[in-house]
Amino acid sequence: MAPTSFSPTTPLRSSVFHNPPTYTKTLTLVFSPNCIQRSSTSSSARYVSLKLPPVFFTLSRGPLLSSPLRRTSFVRAATIEEIEAEKASIEKDVKNRMERTIENVRSNFNSIRTGRANPSMLDKIEVEYYGSPVSLKSIAQISTPDGSSLLVQPYDKSSLKAIEKAIVNSDVGMTPNNDGEVIRLSVPQLTSDRRKELSKIVAKQAEEGKVALRNIRRDALKAYEKLEKEKKLSEDNVKDLSSDLQKLTDEYMKKVETIYKQKEKELLTV
Repeated sequence: MAPTSFSPTTPLRSSVFHNPPTYTKTLTLVFSPNCIQRSSTSSSARYVSLKLPPVFFTLSRGPLLSSPLRRTSFVRAATIEEIEAEKASIEKDVKNRMERTIENVRSNFNSIRTGRANPSMLDKIEVEYYGSPVSLKSIAQISTPDGSSLLVQPYDKSSLKAIEKAIVNSDVGMTPNNDGEVIRLSVPQLTSDRRKELSKIVAKQAEEGKVALRNIRRDALKAYEKLEKEKKLSEDNVKDLSSDLQKLTDEYMKKVETIYKQKEKELLTV
């Protein structure tokens, strides 16, 4: 006998059967994301007993339409499209969060000076401008006339004092020189001890980035396991997705390691 399929979007309703069978020999249930299939060696398998909620398919030795199912009931399973949409949403969230993690690590590295002038050294400085804190680079042009100095040219000269104050109060370790038009900063050379100290800070920031990536992976695994509990994914599906997720995590781990090694080299090179 060919397997009979139940559409997940079609209500399964109780019916009145004439002389319903009292015994079914063998009943096999196969669950898939978009349908429920069942086949049997006995013709009496055409009759199934539903018990809602939750849904259970059972064998019965008496009339199958007993008292608990005299009301109309229906079962709706998630469609393949809905399941794929949930998976895609999880994957998109993972990639977006991992990309932001890489950006944060790179931003933290750029804010640590290596002895050579770089506009990114001032990226984290905020200036009180007309009563609101704004990033320095949004109200001034920052350039490097040479390898040991920075030049800050505000778009609004009235902000010079506020910019100077923000630089003094920051931890960049440079003294601003305000001539009324622009602000000049001399980048001091790093001592050997200071380079080693900064190298340790960079290593710590890199490790924090890796921990963040592991946490993102953990959150995604929990989301997949939730779909498995909801019977939207099989155990094999989750294993495959977990394997893909680990590969993606390893890829971003290598990105963190690459930019860390690059920054460490800059710090230790005199």
